[in-house]
Amino acid sequence: MFSVELLILGEGWTSKFLIPQLKENQISYASTSRSGHNDTLKFEFNPDSHDPTPFQILPTASTILITFPIKNLGGSKLLVDLYLKTHPKAINKMNLAVNFVQLGSSGIFTEPGWSDRHSVYNKADSRAIAEDELLSLSQDSIRTTVLNLSGLWGGERNPRNWITRVASTKELLISKTSLHLIHGVDVARSIIAVHRQFDKAAGSRWILTDRRVIYKRLGVHGVFPRYDWWDLANAWGDGGADSEEVKGPQPQWVGELMNQNGLRALPRSPDILGKSLDSREFWFTFGLEPVKGRVN
Repeated sequence: MFSVELLILGEGWTSKFLIPQLKENQISYASTSRSGHNDTLKFEFNPDSHDPTPFQILPTASTILITFPIKNLGGSKLLVDLYLKTHPKAINKMNLAVNFVQLGSSGIFTEPGWSDRHSVYNKADSRAIAEDELLSLSQDSIRTTVLNLSGLWGGERNPRNWITRVASTKELLISKTSLHLIHGVDVARSIIAVHRQFDKAAGSRWILTDRRVIYKRLGVHGVFPRYDWWDLANAWGDGGADSEEVKGPQPQWVGELMNQNGLRALPRSPDILGKSLDSREFWFTFGLEPVKGRVN
């Protein structure tokens, strides 16, 4: 059995940004996939199985990153238990801790107005239940944390391509309010920062957004930490990332909706757009600034 600093359970979209930065920072790693393709370890977690066999091929690691969602009660504890059962030397003689990071969704924060990592969230959400269970396991020798990510973009995930899906009709556009985003590069940087400073992360839930944009309308200035779907639909249309022109009916629909609602300019005000996610504490705590602070 070999050892690495960071083990990625579930190589996927995030790994496209994370692995290059791990190499750049000379952090040893291993990653898994269901198929075992591209030199990944073949591994699949079954929350209904107590068979430790799938875990036996995994390396010993100081930080285990869980990229796939675990839902409901029991799964998070089972994963931690099976890993430690098959890797008894993971907690060494110096009593160093094994760290577990769960990537989650900021969608569990549903209240209107401002929400930070300490705010009320939907505890009945199946992913939140599993995340809470993981956080409850945090102690001296097992440290856990959850990163609740906002909308992921970068690479093939281009928000300009989303308009045709989320606003294909005027009726769909009417219901669209705010959008929070974070780029894959900043997700990767955040994971590495947590890995290196886990004592600051242990036992806590964090919100990750790009901390953008600046709200400016009718002479009013202030922090506006999300995007307005109407503003994006108006600017982009449905031409997608490959189009340099604004195409489609969306700009016309936006104009009609602005007239119907008495809106003089975009983006719409915070009281209309609903929830706002405050991720400042993460960036301050770990000494980082987003390098992808706005979507183009």
